[in-house]
Amino acid sequence: MKRLFLFFLVSISVCISSLAQKKELAQAKTYLKSGKDFDKAETLMRKLLADSNNVRNIKVWNMLADAVRMQYEQGNEKLYLKQKSDTAALFLTCQRMFLVYEGMDSVDAMPDDKGRVKQKYRKRNSEYLDGLRRNLYNGGVYFVSKQNYGSAYSILDTYLECVKQPLFSSYKYDYTTKQALSAAYLATYCGAKLADNGKTLKYSDIALQYKPGREKTLQFLANIYNERKDNDRYCDVLRTGFHEYPKSEYFFTRLVDYYNNANMADSSLLVVNQALKVEPANILFLYGKSNILLNTGKYKDCVAICDSIISIKDSIPDVYYNAGVAYLNLAFEAEKTGGKKGKAMGRKYYSLAKPYMEKYRALAPDHKDKWAAGLYNIYLNLNMGKEFEEITKILEK
Repeated sequence: MKRLFLFFLVSISVCISSLAQKKELAQAKTYLKSGKDFDKAETLMRKLLADSNNVRNIKVWNMLADAVRMQYEQGNEKLYLKQKSDTAALFLTCQRMFLVYEGMDSVDAMPDDKGRVKQKYRKRNSEYLDGLRRNLYNGGVYFVSKQNYGSAYSILDTYLECVKQPLFSSYKYDYTTKQALSAAYLATYCGAKLADNGKTLKYSDIALQYKPGREKTLQFLANIYNERKDNDRYCDVLRTGFHEYPKSEYFFTRLVDYYNNANMADSSLLVVNQALKVEPANILFLYGKSNILLNTGKYKDCVAICDSIISIKDSIPDVYYNAGVAYLNLAFEAEKTGGKKGKAMGRKYYSLAKPYMEKYRALAPDHKDKWAAGLYNIYLNLNMGKEFEEITKILEK
């Protein structure tokens, strides 16, 4: 008796659900026929699909697809007639339409109770959407131009995912077309702008094949690998980037820093020399070489590079600092040899260091921590009483 009662309750529940479904479908159909309130029809169908009992109901999916399609076509018509329209909303509706049709296709492809698959809508739907797929790409470009990177990534992702969707299997979409490569790069770009590594990486392999965006894509990858402390991949990407774009400051500076931090001075110097072969007068490359020479104890060579930079541009503070420190180190080394000769050589190098360090002070007065100690040693060893007293007071403070 209890079982009969439960069965009775279940039957009533199913009956009520079925009646509600029919009512919602009828109301949605009325909205669609009226030529307006298409969004209300969409809301009704999405409400039905929120119930797991309706997820496999192709009628609900079909009605939902019609509701979204009509919204898109209505918006597109307004745009065509140059009436007031919302361009952003139109692109998002286009994306929503693709997602709905893809969901509908997954239900259409489900086997029946006897295991048979009888697809009724795929051919019709795919033919309709194929002509509109480019609008997904256009939407992505539009949102990128508006710096709405979240929406741009989402719609580009929908465009690119069509390649994998069974709905479009007969069209043989791939990632080799110029438009697909561009979309992959833009999606990668958006992921980087959103600081979302997952989104940045998803299409990065394809984006690397897009030549206009390859340099930036390599930079995005380098940033991610550096953040993850994946040193091997980080170095590989930097080497690739420097090899392909030897004039790029991004790859040059980071690769040199990487080798310097790894105590690989020879590799660092090799990178600098390769860069200078491409641009012999590039100040950044020359300055990088002066740093390496200074750090490896090749002080006279360091000064020679600094002088060549100054002859090109005489207002870079750190160039004077490098030359000044190089001469100070030569002075220290000379003093270590002892005797009158060593003392005389030391005094000579202090004299040579003086104009560089004073110029550095003039160009970077706030960097007392760098020039004060150097000038202290210079003034002390050159017996410059007045200047020595002034620098002593600065150090005492």
